[in-house]
Amino acid sequence: MIVGLKGKYFHAYFSETKMKLGFLLGCLGLFTFSRCSASERCDDWGVDTMKLIQVYDGEPARIKCPLFQDLLKHNYSTAHSAGLTLMWYWTGQGKDLEEPVNIRLPNNRITKDKETLWFRPAVLNDSGNYTCMLRNTTFCSRVAFPLEVLQKDANSCVSQAMKPEVVEFPLEHVVVLKCPDTDDFYPVNVTPAVSWYMNCNPGEFYERIPKGLNLTFIKVRPFYEGNYTCIVTYEDNGKLYNLTRTSEVKVIGPPEDEKPPSMTAPSDQVIYEFAAGEEMQLPCEVFFPFVKNSRMDVSWAVDGRNPEDSVDSKVSVTTSEVLQLGGAKTIKKNLIIKQITMEDLKRNYTCSARNSLGPVYRQAVVKEKAGTPRYITELACGLGATLFLVVCLIIVYHVYWLEMVLFYRAHFGTDETIGDGKEYDVYVSYARNAEEEEFVLVTLRGVLENDFGYKLCIFDRDSLPGGIITDETLRFITKSRRLLVVISPNYVLKGTQALLELKAGLENMASQGNIRIILVQYKAIKNTERVKELKLAQSVLSVIKWKGDKSKKPNSRFWKELHVAMPVKKISPATKYSNTCIELNTTQMSF
Repeated sequence: MIVGLKGKYFHAYFSETKMKLGFLLGCLGLFTFSRCSASERCDDWGVDTMKLIQVYDGEPARIKCPLFQDLLKHNYSTAHSAGLTLMWYWTGQGKDLEEPVNIRLPNNRITKDKETLWFRPAVLNDSGNYTCMLRNTTFCSRVAFPLEVLQKDANSCVSQAMKPEVVEFPLEHVVVLKCPDTDDFYPVNVTPAVSWYMNCNPGEFYERIPKGLNLTFIKVRPFYEGNYTCIVTYEDNGKLYNLTRTSEVKVIGPPEDEKPPSMTAPSDQVIYEFAAGEEMQLPCEVFFPFVKNSRMDVSWAVDGRNPEDSVDSKVSVTTSEVLQLGGAKTIKKNLIIKQITMEDLKRNYTCSARNSLGPVYRQAVVKEKAGTPRYITELACGLGATLFLVVCLIIVYHVYWLEMVLFYRAHFGTDETIGDGKEYDVYVSYARNAEEEEFVLVTLRGVLENDFGYKLCIFDRDSLPGGIITDETLRFITKSRRLLVVISPNYVLKGTQALLELKAGLENMASQGNIRIILVQYKAIKNTERVKELKLAQSVLSVIKWKGDKSKKPNSRFWKELHVAMPVKKISPATKYSNTCIELNTTQMSF
């Protein structure tokens, strides 16, 4: 009996316990379901490509979660106090799988500090999309943004793929360029070393003073535009790190020069005349001074309507822009109407321009073109014929001017050698080597003495033995009407006496003006910087070029140019072939 009661009691107790356990499990399942459902709902802001972060391989870098900067109203401390947890994930470049950021790497290369993820340093494999997620049991929000780790270009301090920060400096002002984004990278008690570069070129900066993280511009000038790079070097925990930062400096107009636009065309003083059937082109040219954060608008209006909105195919508008100093700009807009009618000539054509400081308007004065009078046509024909004749005469003179000058000299020229006290017509200066001696003694001497009848003085041929070279050279030059210099590479390399002759001739020509220098290029010289006298002579005198076999003919341009440069001299047949510097003694060397 007792056993039966105990069995019934145990069965009832077991049933009640089973019901309570089921209720508890149900409540736990419901709570877990609601919790999971709440956690599965997450505000995903996607990938914010505008937040692209670029860093250099091997340099420290940091990325801050944008949730606290742009998307949420609370800062990290407030969110943490509310029980929210910040977690970081990343998707490697070229991969699809998102995985947690590994902050347990050796040497603590990647660490977390509040809402900031630090890389000391970043490496190429760190490139990818980084996601920061803020969540608790009832709230979840996430956003992703890309990180790009770049290598510097070869032989450069930067990478062309890195987008520098743009800063605008007003012209003629004193400004300070700060090395950007270096705060909190190194300990407070550490003073880093900073090197400044302009377009990756080191060196002194004229009117720009580098001092630590600041580069002071004493006066901003237009040619100071460019990319300025600061490389910050510091030590942290026994390791040396570099931070490379680049700013693109643009020079803009100063604030005191900010003005409304000014219009140079159309002008009130200009009347645009067209005939029916012609193409009408009306220019609108506007100068805009630089005004910070201002639009620059230019537009045409035909009877108050914008022609760019017209569907008429014969109406079109062309636009061109010309950038000017300090961010100023000139905008040109041409209104073009094909095959205009009389009605088109009666319309109102107005150009307007505007910036943030005000507008300017100008109307183009258009009228019908009057017929051309008969006398204007006759005058135009006469002027055209005269112009044609003048052009023909200029062409004839340009082609045959040497022959014309030589003809005039031969028949009407005055003999320069009469009463000037000179003994020689030309003194020849040249490099003393076998090739150029043959050119001078055979070619030049043969034509100038035998054909033209000039009296040449050649030092090695005509000087008496035993004299002082310097004194003899100066004496010959002062007694000559021309100094003929044969230019060649050997003249520069081996022409010690020849350079003395050139210098003496230049000084004589500059101080007394009683000798003229003739430059004959026997062979081209690639570099005349080594001889300042020769460089000076070539800069102020014309050069007659010897062109080898082409110049050997007696009627070639070379001999005509050389003959024109020689003194005007009446040559008698009896003395044509007997002129030399002095009579050769039998003791002199025979060439």
